[in-house]
Amino acid sequence: MENNKNQTGVYKNINSYYIDNPDGLSVCIIEINRPEVKNALNTETMTEIMDVLEQVDNDDSTGCTVITGSREAFSAGADIKEMAEAGAIDIYLKDRFAVWDKLRKIKKPFIAAVSGYALGGGCELAMACDLIIASESAKFGQPEINLAVIPGAGGTQRLTRAVGKGKAMEMILTGKMFSGKEMFDAGLVSVLTREDEYMNEALKTAIEISNKPSIAVQLAKESILKSFELSLNEGIEFERKNFYLLFASEDKFEGMKAFIEKRKPVWKHK
Repeated sequence: MENNKNQTGVYKNINSYYIDNPDGLSVCIIEINRPEVKNALNTETMTEIMDVLEQVDNDDSTGCTVITGSREAFSAGADIKEMAEAGAIDIYLKDRFAVWDKLRKIKKPFIAAVSGYALGGGCELAMACDLIIASESAKFGQPEINLAVIPGAGGTQRLTRAVGKGKAMEMILTGKMFSGKEMFDAGLVSVLTREDEYMNEALKTAIEISNKPSIAVQLAKESILKSFELSLNEGIEFERKNFYLLFASEDKFEGMKAFIEKRKPVWKHK
């Protein structure tokens, strides 16, 4: 698969390309590439990541995205130089989190492949992804308290939902780093691997997702994310509507017919 890499575009702070998948839709890879600052996330970098994610959402030939950094750092956090001299009104008027809010509107799954530091904004970016696959060398943390601020890109909310109040309080109030194993045990990390296997595992998972019928994958993701916003009854009603909607897809008829005929389905992603 890795022999067929097609760039999504030319960017300053990231590398991004599509990998062909002979058994299904292609996979997109986004590599944060700012080694001089341990892949710190400035507004320009987040804008470039969002540009690629939106491309994937509008590309019928691609099913899933993997976001990664380097072995040393997924991302060590926000670019502090961008905020060091800013006041409250500056931050408000620049609306630096507008690009982060767009992450919630991406329909196709995107996976964080984490090794090394995932701190502050880097941890928040990983948590904004639909799955986190991490190496044993990964180090997660929300150290903003050491700068006399708090997480601002969803850290207090997503972390608490993922690991519970107690662990979120410990991470955010102390600013301590936690290992990939600790975060796997706490429920933040979906899959934990050796340091040399995290990217292969992320690709394997992305390919598996891209081999599934894309519309069903997107509506399943949408339904899961709604569970954080709705009551149980409201969530079940939302799920039911998406269930009914899928009975209008061509893939529903193909999937059930193939099951009855005991053959492999041929998805049209329609």
